[in-house]
Amino acid sequence: MKLYDSTELAVRNLRESFLRNSLTTIGISVGVASLVAMLSLGIGLQKLAGRRLQSSGLFDTVIVTSRRDLRGFNREQEDNGPAPADSPALDEPARQKLEQLPNVIEAYPDIRFITELRFEGSPHLTMVAGLPFSSKNNDAFDGMQGNFFSSDSAPEAILQKAFAEELLGRTPKRGADDVNVRELATPLLGKELVLSYTERTATPSASSEADRGSDAAAYSVVRHRQALKIVGISDLDPDSMRGQARARVFLPLKFAQSLHVMQASDVRDTTRLPGSAPTYSNVSVRLKSPKNVQAVEDAIKKMGFNTFSITDATRSMRQFFAVLDLFLGIFGSLALAVASIGIVNTLVMAILERRREIGIMKALGASDADVKGLFFAEAGAMGVFGGAVGVALGWTIGRIINLGTNVYLRRQNFPPEQIWFVPWWLIAGAIVFSIIISLLSGLYPASRAARLDPVQALRYE
Repeated sequence: MKLYDSTELAVRNLRESFLRNSLTTIGISVGVASLVAMLSLGIGLQKLAGRRLQSSGLFDTVIVTSRRDLRGFNREQEDNGPAPADSPALDEPARQKLEQLPNVIEAYPDIRFITELRFEGSPHLTMVAGLPFSSKNNDAFDGMQGNFFSSDSAPEAILQKAFAEELLGRTPKRGADDVNVRELATPLLGKELVLSYTERTATPSASSEADRGSDAAAYSVVRHRQALKIVGISDLDPDSMRGQARARVFLPLKFAQSLHVMQASDVRDTTRLPGSAPTYSNVSVRLKSPKNVQAVEDAIKKMGFNTFSITDATRSMRQFFAVLDLFLGIFGSLALAVASIGIVNTLVMAILERRREIGIMKALGASDADVKGLFFAEAGAMGVFGGAVGVALGWTIGRIINLGTNVYLRRQNFPPEQIWFVPWWLIAGAIVFSIIISLLSGLYPASRAARLDPVQALRYE
């Protein structure tokens, strides 16, 4: 039997039992729709997480730490690299070498310290951090009230929302919206903060002790005060995804460096002379493109430092989403498995109703393969139509979920998000999977029909 004849006969048979076949096809459609809707939701959430990470400016950044600091990010690197005592110090010369690596835009140190700030005579203890001028494009400052720093050396400060509330004597509220930020900005912008900090300076005996080869450098600690102008109130924390201690007051990085604030590393390193090249707890290396991360990380490791990047962290995230997509796919396929039972039932009923027709076909010379092909064509046709309708239905369900989620987000004063995404391979895969399931479901009915004895089939009825 020719393929055209089998197809025409299969379509005619499907059309004759239209209601029953339509219900079976709808069952396939529901199964495919649930599969597409669940997987598209998982893919959309993964893309949302990726967009958030990329817009945070961390995808193109490598965090560098010294192997001398046993609190480094990656224990495996510490075990495989040189001994801490043999590794280089992460100081200013090392930072300059990092900045000269290929595909590196800038390498800036992490300057942060806990200190006291006074606002209208009241003391407030908090953490202060330096921000490079390039952080102006960080999405954490999209909803900021006021302005970013006028220059990278200006005595200005940007406050995190919670600290701004503290300055005004308010209790910070979780989940506060942008309206609260605007309310905080009005009484604070342009006002003055007084920063109190300590600086490590050399004593007159320091140079003589250094000449004599003393192991410890003589130094003294001097307290200073610095007036700062409040220029902005930030709703989000730019350090929230770096794994670092969160600061609540931000200064221009070059200005923070010029203060020579005494760091925790200065307390540990008693041999370093005041005024010499400072050492850093970590250095952030910003690259031209995220695709250069692995090459730059390899080059930095050869220099004897530890590295960490969001690319490393997203490996675990990708593994999580892979498992999530697997479970969503399994649960989505359950409805398709139920639909496959409907296909078996429909085709078995068709065998019982068409035994005489099958007997006539075999009496006229149709082979077992021709009979099998006929029932396979009917099962495949239901799979094709059911898969196509199911993809459209799943796409519609995803759109409705996305629209409903955005309505809820707007009511909560959050920006809308795209949490649903249907790639082309999911559409093609869902239809192919539907056809395969339908053909597998047609195996038993097709084999049963092919085994019918034409004599017994003609005696039927």
